[in-house]
Amino acid sequence: MAFYTYILQSEKDGTFYIGSSVDPEERLLKHNRRHCGYTARKQPWKLVWQEIHEDKSNAIKREKFLKKQKSRAYLEELISKSK
Repeated sequence: MAFYTYILQSEKDGTFYIGSSVDPEERLLKHNRRHCGYTARKQPWKLVWQEIHEDKSNAIKREKFLKKQKSRAYLEELISKSK
């Protein structure tokens, strides 16, 4: 089964959200539904980047790596290279 690391961007204020999932499109729908939490305040979201991994462990490692970067420029470069 494939797993993904993904980046969402808020259409409200341009901030990024990094996550991992089996189905990034379904996760996007969940982030855009009514709920409590960080992503609820910044809706709507759009999927701007995704990367496939062989297993859940690698997807989570990549997610943690991206979150540690703490650099908007790094994420923007990663997104632009994928287009």
